[in-house]
Amino acid sequence: MQTGREREGLILPFLGPLYGALSGLAETLLRVFCGIALVVHGTPKILDPFGSTGMVESIGFFPGALWSLLLSICEFGSGVLLVVGFLTRPAALVATVLLLVTVYFHWIQLGQGWDGSEKSILWAAVTFFFVANGARTLSVDRMLGRAF
Repeated sequence: MQTGREREGLILPFLGPLYGALSGLAETLLRVFCGIALVVHGTPKILDPFGSTGMVESIGFFPGALWSLLLSICEFGSGVLLVVGFLTRPAALVATVLLLVTVYFHWIQLGQGWDGSEKSILWAAVTFFFVANGARTLSVDRMLGRAF
C-alpha cells in the first residue's frame, strides 16, 4: 500500500491507489510462480531422489546419495512451501542456497559463465526477496499471523 508521501513522488499520482492495490497481488503471483517453478523442476528429482547422486558428487558433495536426497527434498519441498506461503522465509532461504550452488555448478564447474548461470541468478534474486520480506499477503503465514 502506498503512503501519501510515496504518491507525491509519482509522475501520475492518481495511479497510486492502483499501484497499492496491485502490490500484494504482484508479490503473491511472484511467490506462487517461483514455487511452481521449483516444484516443476524438483518433481523428477523427488520421483527419483537418488538420481542426482553422480552430479552432486561431481561438484564435491559426498556422500552423493545423501546430498541427492537432500537436493530432491529441498527443491521440491521449498517450492510447495512457497506456493502456499508457509514457512516462507526458511523455504526461500533453502531455495536461495540451492540456487547459488547451481550458479557455482554452471559458472565454475561447467565453465558456462553468465550464459549458463543467468536463470539461477535470477531465481536466486527472487527467492532472496522472500527471505527478506516473507510472504506478506495471501499466505498461510499471514492467515496464522506468524512468520519467521
